[in-house]
Amino acid sequence: MKVCTIKSLKSIAVFLIAMTHAYAQSSDSIVFKKNRLRTALAIETSVFAASMIGLNELWYKDDPRDHFHFFNDAEEWLQVDKMGHAFSGYYLGLIGMETMKWAGVRQTKRIWLGASLGFVFLSGIEVLDGFSRGWGFSMGDMAANTAGYLLAASQQQLFDKQIMMLKFSAQASPYASSRPNVLGSGFAQRLMKDYNGQTYWLSITPADIFVSCKTLPPWLAVSFGYGAKGMYGGNDNIWQSMGVSYDYSIVKREREFYASLDINLWRIKTKNKLLQSILKTIGFLKVPMPTYEFNSGRFYPFFF
Repeated sequence: MKVCTIKSLKSIAVFLIAMTHAYAQSSDSIVFKKNRLRTALAIETSVFAASMIGLNELWYKDDPRDHFHFFNDAEEWLQVDKMGHAFSGYYLGLIGMETMKWAGVRQTKRIWLGASLGFVFLSGIEVLDGFSRGWGFSMGDMAANTAGYLLAASQQQLFDKQIMMLKFSAQASPYASSRPNVLGSGFAQRLMKDYNGQTYWLSITPADIFVSCKTLPPWLAVSFGYGAKGMYGGNDNIWQSMGVSYDYSIVKREREFYASLDINLWRIKTKNKLLQSILKTIGFLKVPMPTYEFNSGRFYPFFF
């Protein structure tokens, strides 16, 4: 289970680092500024190099190295972890595009060059995995990274905005207490490690699609969520710890699908620049709204 725990930490850490980067400092300027481009590329290169060195020291240093090899984790965690990779790829792509926009790079170049910066970053992590004996280069992770990157770049190219965006929500699950070393022992750890409590959403803003309908609020969105429950481990619910065997195979591992109303915080306009920056920064979070769960047929007045 070490593989999944470490990789989940990396995925969330990459995103949290990225959210403190240039995205909240975007500019509407379309004038090319060579000095800004040089600065942006220098910062991106430095962040990439420092991150790779830091990840190597933090996560890989004490693990045996091996020749480059692949690792098939496509079936683990009912693919909730893959949603996390797509989520990271999506927002890293947006941050890269905003960085290039800040530098005044023209649209097509800034979209594909900027979005690719996040893709390269995540690819570097997978390469490090490929040389570690305990892990391996995951084609499933790369496919998810690519999907997130393409979702961001293709929409910006076609519509010059994000009609569909990925969002995240999380809540406490009852499973972590039985296996805290894998699923987390506190709020912060469970937020990152416990896939049972994570839900990833595809949020669509109808006003961006039905542009002729002036009655639709620009901030109103509809979200479709995916999560899973009953998971004590990546592939099954049987494990050993300190010589003791645990068998929770009676607990059913199952996927969960949701439909919900949502609010696109990026579409809320305010003259307060601080508030606007806050809304833009936390826009990746799914707003608690009335939600329907397809599996159980249950309706939640508010679901997060």
